[in-house]
Amino acid sequence: MRVGRKRVARLMRGAGLRGAFHPRKRRRAAPAASVEAPDLVGRVFSADAPNRVWCADIKQVWTRAGWVFLAAVIDLYSRRIVGHACGRSPTAALVERALASAVGRRCPDRGLVHHSDRGSAYVSGPFLSSLTAAGAVQSLSRPGTPLDNAVIESFFSTLERELLAEHRFGTRAEARSALFDYIEVFYNRQRRHSTLGYLSPAAFESRFPMQGVSIEAG
Repeated sequence: MRVGRKRVARLMRGAGLRGAFHPRKRRRAAPAASVEAPDLVGRVFSADAPNRVWCADIKQVWTRAGWVFLAAVIDLYSRRIVGHACGRSPTAALVERALASAVGRRCPDRGLVHHSDRGSAYVSGPFLSSLTAAGAVQSLSRPGTPLDNAVIESFFSTLERELLAEHRFGTRAEARSALFDYIEVFYNRQRRHSTLGYLSPAAFESRFPMQGVSIEAG
């Protein structure tokens, strides 16, 4: 639907609506891990089929009971969050659970590229073992360069703007429930993406299926 920006603004004002936004925050770069894995994505944030390239990162969410950390994995083909897990600290065990969630749902072929920053959880021995077991190849952003992982950063920015900026959680359980509903009910199945021709990730995958590639139903 083609519509002018000023008309949308006028209609929103008349309905008492305002756009959701949050100020940009300057992010401090974490110390670079001493690992040899290259950046196999090179800021080319696309894939010609599902389960070829996944990007991953961790987002912290504040509750009155303390922090909740969300580890998420996104498929560059459809922008679908294919795996996620919540925990009380950003550990290797947390990102292993997110990876296991994605692998269990999607059953990727060997050679999948898993891209992340150089955080300690993603370069730990246990996580590297999990990648090897899944037949995945590790790809790492350059030190202190968030734009090398821009797609997952964009997802977290959207999550902040559309959910976290408007909600204050009393308990970690409340936060986990809200994050699950946002990802599984809204983001993956209902939210339209300009990158996907204004389809949701689920609709995009169902419209453009790839033979021989495992796609999660629903």
